Amino acid sequence: MKVSVLRIGHRLVRDDRVTTHAALVARAFGADRIYMTGVDQSVSDTVAGVTKRWGGKFEVQVIQDWKGLAKAWKKEGGKVAHLTMYGINIDEAAERLRKEERILVIIGAEKVPREAYELADYNIAIGNQPHSEIAALAIFLDRMFKGKQLKKELAGGRLKIVPAARGKQVREIK
Repeated sequence: MKVSVLRIGHRLVRDDRVTTHAALVARAFGADRIYMTGVDQSVSDTVAGVTKRWGGKFEVQVIQDWKGLAKAWKKEGGKVAHLTMYGINIDEAAERLRKEERILVIIGAEKVPREAYELADYNIAIGNQPHSEIAALAIFLDRMFKGKQLKKELAGGRLKIVPAARGKQVREIK
């Protein structure tokens, strides 16, 4: 299963850190790319730098037309899952979603347009209370990959964390 993330919206200055964190969570929790609207190159550069240092294959693509992307995704046979507190609970949908080959996960930065709900094959709730799109994305990806992505070794990086009960141990790979 391949999972990509679409983040709709970006409030300039205020959201640089949040958008970067959404991309980092997508990368660390098993997505292969994130599409973002309304961001400047610095967010893309930050995530590219992390990927270069820590390994793996992850893409950041800045796009203008999120609706066009979602429609093309569906036309090519992929499914769209929109994370919202108004959808069906993730635990009720996870098994069906895991059977899909390609999933585009929509998360919002601001109020998500009604079209996102309508374009989605699945409107998925990670609980029914207001919460962070970053937390929702992490939980969604964890459910999709059943926690296996947390033990996955990412090739090609220059740095690797050595798990330790205390302190920080980072090994440089030469």
